[in-house]
Amino acid sequence: MASPLIAWRRHARATAVAAVMTAAATLAVPPAHAVDAAPPVLTDGFGLTQVAGGTEVHSSTDFTITVTTPQVAGPHRIRIFLPRDYASTPGKRWPVAYFLHGGGGTVDDAAAAPALHSDSMITVVPDGGLKGWYADWVMQNTVVGAANWETFHLEQVVPFIDANLRTLADRSHRAVVGLSMGGTGALHYAESRPDLFGHTGSLSGGIDFGMAEVRAAVLATELNLTGVWCALSTSTPAGTGRCTGYGPIVDSDAIFGSPYPIFDADRVWKAVDPAAPANLARLGETEITLYTGDQGLIDHFTAIAADHVKTRADQLGLRTRLVDYGDGSALSPTCDGGHNYGCWAPALDDYMTRLGAEFDRAN
Repeated sequence: MASPLIAWRRHARATAVAAVMTAAATLAVPPAHAVDAAPPVLTDGFGLTQVAGGTEVHSSTDFTITVTTPQVAGPHRIRIFLPRDYASTPGKRWPVAYFLHGGGGTVDDAAAAPALHSDSMITVVPDGGLKGWYADWVMQNTVVGAANWETFHLEQVVPFIDANLRTLADRSHRAVVGLSMGGTGALHYAESRPDLFGHTGSLSGGIDFGMAEVRAAVLATELNLTGVWCALSTSTPAGTGRCTGYGPIVDSDAIFGSPYPIFDADRVWKAVDPAAPANLARLGETEITLYTGDQGLIDHFTAIAADHVKTRADQLGLRTRLVDYGDGSALSPTCDGGHNYGCWAPALDDYMTRLGAEFDRAN
């Protein structure tokens, strides 16, 4: 028979083990809104075919699908962020924000801005190519093949998302926002399809094609001139030092045609120029937000472009908010006023918070 001391030790050990197991079991049960589950299964349609085995599940509310389409050569990824309560509220529909990444970037760059994974809305991040410029290219026979990026996004991805996810499929509950090359694309998409987007945001975008410096930036990506324009590819997380370039070299006229204003050779540039008054006039019912710093080679010019757009928008009586955070000191300790996520992440935090409030008011 065990001594009283040994019996007590056995009882104490058993009690402690039981307590640990109870605590572990309690910790293993997450809150209802965080229960892990598979993301939604999406159905092909609108010209998009999902690649078998091409889905990456980061979590139940963060996943990436891979699709093919005749509009753009090669497979392309679409990253989707869902609100935490998406699965647990099956009767609820959600607003949608489309985020357009920058030149030299990928859909995974969105992870550098935590605010994009919002509990107030669905965020969709479609591949925009290393130098797609969110345009239907003038030349479709280059080494990169078919390049109808605008058609891919606006006529395929948007209806595909609305058909597969519980969205609020109206312009008041849909936004398009982007940075750098994506900032250009966001303003252009809002102008091209004001029936789709009630809100648009551009961060450090090359949004004035009337500026020679902006046209030069586009040409640099076409010709893969990483040198001085390498900063354009810092649409990747700040501090990585990554400059992967812009892919195969294509003709300098491939995207928007000739950039030279001779005998109207640059007519495509002028037709799609986000800063053109005729295009801005299409945003009479759209909330426009512009962010930019003014430090470094790139944002020195994006600040000028943003000021041009704000001035013309004001003359047209548009609802436009410009945040020029200068050297970044008033925006965030991580921001130096340059072309990087140290500035874009806090700017997107501000934008997504305000956008969520606008979506709420539209309900």
